[in-house]
Amino acid sequence: MSSRTLLRSFAGGEITPELYGRLDLLKYQTGLALCKNFRVLPHGPAQRRPGFSFINQAMDSNRRVRLVPFAFSADQTVVLEFGHNYIRFHPYVAAVGRAQTQLEAAKAIVAIASGTVTVTAHGWSTGDWVYIGSRFYKIIVITADTFTVTGLRDEYATVSGSTAARVYTLTTTYDENDLFDLHYAQNSDVLTIVHPTYPASELARVSAVSWTLTPISFAPSATVPTGVGVVATVAVATNLSPQSYVVTAIGADGVTESLASAVVTDNNNLTLAGNYNTLSWSAVTGATRYNAYKRRGGSYGYIGQTVTLSLIDDNVTADTDKTPPENIYTLNTGAGDYPAAVTYHEQRRWFAGTTNEPQNMWATRNGTESNLTSSLPSQDDDGLEFRIAARQQNAIRHLVPLSDMLALTVGAEFRIFADNAPSISPTSLSIKPQGYSGASNVQPVVTSGSVLYVQSQGSRLREAAYNWQQNSFASIDISIMAPHLFNGYTLADMCYTRAPVQEVWCARSDGALLGMTYVPEQQVYGWHQHDTDGLFESVCVISEGSEDVLYALVQRNIGGTPCRYIERLHSRIFTDQEDGFYVDSGLTYDGVPVTSVTGLHHLEGETVQVLSDGAVHPDQVVTDGSVTLEAEASVVHVGLGFVSDLQTLPLSLEGAPAGGQGTMKNVNSVRMRVTQSALVSAGPTFDRLTVYPDRQVSDLYGSPPALRTAELRFAIGPSWSSDGAICLRVELPVPLTVMSMVLDVATGG
Repeated sequence: MSSRTLLRSFAGGEITPELYGRLDLLKYQTGLALCKNFRVLPHGPAQRRPGFSFINQAMDSNRRVRLVPFAFSADQTVVLEFGHNYIRFHPYVAAVGRAQTQLEAAKAIVAIASGTVTVTAHGWSTGDWVYIGSRFYKIIVITADTFTVTGLRDEYATVSGSTAARVYTLTTTYDENDLFDLHYAQNSDVLTIVHPTYPASELARVSAVSWTLTPISFAPSATVPTGVGVVATVAVATNLSPQSYVVTAIGADGVTESLASAVVTDNNNLTLAGNYNTLSWSAVTGATRYNAYKRRGGSYGYIGQTVTLSLIDDNVTADTDKTPPENIYTLNTGAGDYPAAVTYHEQRRWFAGTTNEPQNMWATRNGTESNLTSSLPSQDDDGLEFRIAARQQNAIRHLVPLSDMLALTVGAEFRIFADNAPSISPTSLSIKPQGYSGASNVQPVVTSGSVLYVQSQGSRLREAAYNWQQNSFASIDISIMAPHLFNGYTLADMCYTRAPVQEVWCARSDGALLGMTYVPEQQVYGWHQHDTDGLFESVCVISEGSEDVLYALVQRNIGGTPCRYIERLHSRIFTDQEDGFYVDSGLTYDGVPVTSVTGLHHLEGETVQVLSDGAVHPDQVVTDGSVTLEAEASVVHVGLGFVSDLQTLPLSLEGAPAGGQGTMKNVNSVRMRVTQSALVSAGPTFDRLTVYPDRQVSDLYGSPPALRTAELRFAIGPSWSSDGAICLRVELPVPLTVMSMVLDVATGG
């Protein structure tokens, strides 16, 4: 018996083989058995992923490296390369449409001879990287005015150029083994970085080639007034008693208040007419005004504020509801007191999880970055310190700002919020547990109203989102449909893109890259897996124009030498056929027609794929950093090839008994609706594939085969099986987007 069935959507992504019997699931109707180096789009199609373009080699390819995003504004973003004791910077450059390694100002080259470069008073050091001509080099021998270089993989390299510029590098104390446990939060041009064995520090951008990394001081930044004195004016000397005062200074921000000055005292009776005290002090640099306090009933209460350097007390009643700030915290003062978590929430900077106090949280005063002072009695804008009381001693690993704040610990999730008040304060603070899954050390990502985090054991991804019916945050396992992608592995790093497609990207412990198309309001949770000739170790996302772009740290083996490369996932959006980019660790030449492409030293000795003016070119071997073309071309993409595989689920036949399960099937032909696609193979298994003809009669002679937006019909080799699955493969550097498939199926048995 023959029938025809339609596969209309693949948005469900790859699902586990353990669900192959669950024909009742909606996810089964949109799922795939294999989605490797394809990504699923939220509206249904399965699309071959673009390639990764080469940005630069990591400074130290023998050690672990982590990529961290930095976004000052929508058009000022930087990929931070954290390595062993250093940070390098790769800012987005709109003119080239990608990140480029930050260089210092170029210096003139006086001479080059036998690999030795003369640059007068260069001021550089052995191990520094320099950019000369169009290539990066590493300094190995140095004098005051000369240096000798090698290639980045320590190979001999010829040098030519008129200027040399050093790669801007910031020295740190972060060890390679701690890089993936660093947590961070950004506010404007300052990135706060925390780790329980390092002081909490601020990475601040002063300019493109000037960054600072400074430990945070939580002492009030406003200077304590000095030279404080009080002079009593006594008209009637009856029943005199001591009158004591302190003074504070308000900083330039108009918010930060210093600690109290030394106490000054004089005798007077301010209840009598004509008696008053004159309080004075020395000017404090940067202060905008001053507060005065008088002792009353054992504490100092507010009596006035002034912009001058004196204040008269003529029996002003001290307001002991407002007292001078106190600083009683030891946060960030020594080993054991360094926080592990940080975030911004409700105009405060929050910290949590020191070694000595793993369940404690701290928050700065409202509107301040590092002022932890408090008052007695407490004020709404006081700094906060409190401990999460829980059934188990679980260290706080992450603080996540949503409408309320979530504290993710090793074994539970807690909601931190204001109870019947507009904002969190000492009197409105409320803490409630939301679940008991716990979180790993992988930095969570915040989406539009939810947080995605790795479960404590490291092998599941969870989503926490507010549920108005329960009035709490509900946590669900969003890897539940594809546990085969996680079992036996852990997730090492994670990031999230918002445009043009909402996707989560995870670097897995074995070097695979997992992606999930994530549109929760449409119930789209579609997993896909990706590999390359190497290992994905770290991922981050920065905004580039209208797209969020994935950057990856990939460990490769080039010519027998381990290398760590920073690479960028190319845009999937293109108009002209020659602009499709489907090679990894690749580069593009775009200019006047040429017969060779240079600048490929990072792929020396490797066999590479080439797309030449939109046509597939025979593979080439990179020699002396270049490849030779068979004919001139203006737009050439060169890089490592990768294979993209797609496999459908076992067929369910509508209307057939048991949905067609237990019935032998043979797919005679496939009608595949595609867009912007070429050179696809299809068959019942990956070792029995039929290649769709690459040219049509309408293709002009001498031009590359045109990309197709049409329905392609395959007459594939017969194969009877109980599954009736279809396998698709693309091995050449061309695109494929599959929107649907119609299968002609024969059944029997």
